[in-house]
Amino acid sequence: MALKKTYSKDKKTCTVTFSVSKEAAHGAEHVTIAGDFNNWSSTDTPLTKDKSGTFSTKIKLDAGKEYQFRYLLDGKHWENDWAADKYIPAPFSHTDNSVVIC
Repeated sequence: MALKKTYSKDKKTCTVTFSVSKEAAHGAEHVTIAGDFNNWSSTDTPLTKDKSGTFSTKIKLDAGKEYQFRYLLDGKHWENDWAADKYIPAPFSHTDNSVVIC
């Protein structure tokens, strides 16, 4: 799993590329991302699978903020991004949420 950040010239927005490697996907056919930026929708933001089996998507976010998120594999299994900037305890479960800092 990986996060790549690219800032706009005026530093007001940050485009984050969220990636889940083939190995980290554990054989999943579909991966989505849910977080603060999409009202925690488990279906609104699918990642695209490339030829190597890596899933990824780009999301434009406001700079200067933190966003919690998690990946959903095949609509069943939640995973954190182990390359996240930090982790915060999830308010509704006994797990942590990944956090990206823009």
